[in-house]
Amino acid sequence: MTASVDIRGGIELPATIEPIELHTSDGLTLVGELATPVGRAPVATLVTLHPLPTAGGFMDSHILRKAANRLPALADLAVLRFNTRGTASPRGTSDGDFGHGLTERADVAAAMAFVAERRLPNPWLVGWSFGTELALKYGLEHTIRGAILLSPPLHRTTNEELAAWAGNERALVALIPEFDDYLRPDAARRRFASVPELRLVAVEGGKHLWVGENLTRRVLTEIVATVNPKALPLPTEWTAPLPGAD
Repeated sequence: MTASVDIRGGIELPATIEPIELHTSDGLTLVGELATPVGRAPVATLVTLHPLPTAGGFMDSHILRKAANRLPALADLAVLRFNTRGTASPRGTSDGDFGHGLTERADVAAAMAFVAERRLPNPWLVGWSFGTELALKYGLEHTIRGAILLSPPLHRTTNEELAAWAGNERALVALIPEFDDYLRPDAARRRFASVPELRLVAVEGGKHLWVGENLTRRVLTEIVATVNPKALPLPTEWTAPLPGAD
């Protein structure tokens, strides 16, 4: 008999986990991991872009790790995570040095080339903080369904780069925490005014780092609502066997 467990914290639901390497046009090797549903094809792909590596961001930053741990099983999504150049995690260290969002253009391109090579379906960029800058600056160069922005600071994205998303078939969704350290909902509405198609989600009680299970669930729910709404509502308990269980 299989007992139910709460889906929270660092729980790891069943997924096929594959360590991967990405190869950039300037000769670097980036380390990463691909999580896919067990025994079935994914319906969409999340290409995740982590927070600022010089402030502790990496492929295991908690929202991205929890997306990989949960969403292949709960929402039939593939989740690609990787360390941008010069970034380290338990998976390993990517070649190169931090490029302040400029040379990382090649990192995004390497991830999208991997997605194309593997024929992973319906790719979406999911950026968090610094990762949103990469999504906004370079996402339109690639075949994506759209981009989901978590806590965008809009420090490195120019007004011209932002306005380029207007009138575009690629969807743009921004989750803005009520108490963000850099860009709060009212300011975000002004900054994103050049993109009237944007879906802006103001998250009551949210902070930049999305700490706490309630905020984790809110973020993952908004991602799934955008990418595969048929999978909602996301369950809060798991009754099937877990990886490594007897």
